[in-house]
Amino acid sequence: MIRVSPQSPEHGRSPEGDLAAAEERAGVRVRSLDDLSELDDARRVFDVVWPAADGSTQVAGNLMRALVHAGGYASAAYRDGKPIGAALAFVGRTEDSAGWHTHLHSHMAAVLDEYRDQHIGSALKLHQRVWALEHGIDTIVWTFDPLVRRNARLNLVKLGVDVDGFEVDFYGSMDDGINSGDPTDRLFAWWRLDTPRVYAACAGRLSALDPTDLMIAGREILEIELPDDIVALRSQAPEVAAQWRISVREALLAAFAGGFRIIGVTTTGNYVLERKS
Repeated sequence: MIRVSPQSPEHGRSPEGDLAAAEERAGVRVRSLDDLSELDDARRVFDVVWPAADGSTQVAGNLMRALVHAGGYASAAYRDGKPIGAALAFVGRTEDSAGWHTHLHSHMAAVLDEYRDQHIGSALKLHQRVWALEHGIDTIVWTFDPLVRRNARLNLVKLGVDVDGFEVDFYGSMDDGINSGDPTDRLFAWWRLDTPRVYAACAGRLSALDPTDLMIAGREILEIELPDDIVALRSQAPEVAAQWRISVREALLAAFAGGFRIIGVTTTGNYVLERKS
């Protein structure tokens, strides 16, 4: 097992230090899960956040146990002994010009609704970062809905991910309380853990972007607007939510085809893209 690098003058705080600070700010303790009773804590969080229409579970306990036993990752965030957030990941592989590369695929991460916007998601991800580095894994990959502003800000500003890839309706139909009836368009987050950008983000030194300032500096910039709260729109105005889905999908497809890439978000939560050199 490989230990996380200690604090260094180059990066500042260590990954363990980032996690400790995040846990303190969120008022939680995040711990890895292994046995069935602990894994059931995570399963219950997932089932509350993504309730299935037929009352079934999102992921069976025996499957979670098998994933962890095979080298995967599960965790829960606890406050006063109560699990209020959870994450599940498994080891994956990607192939590039240099050959096969091992990464951790973060499949599920959730926080109970009444505890959102309390930095708990950041604490879960920073625990996952420490775990991955301890196990010799330097990259974590996951998908996220491009319409959800809070996820875009978490990923791009607080964590410092690179966005590489976009798939239309990636998961197909999902019959749960969040995704039901909505195409599952997804962006791909690549969290390359041992980079200056990630260290800066995890230490709170990465900021939202001002497209005007970037254009004045001579950079070719696009801004893609996002709805204020797509989750609320889905339930309150589904036709408007569907229009946003198509609008953002078409904007992203056109931008990526034109050689642009997402580099951050504005202070209001819109995507900022720059043409690749």
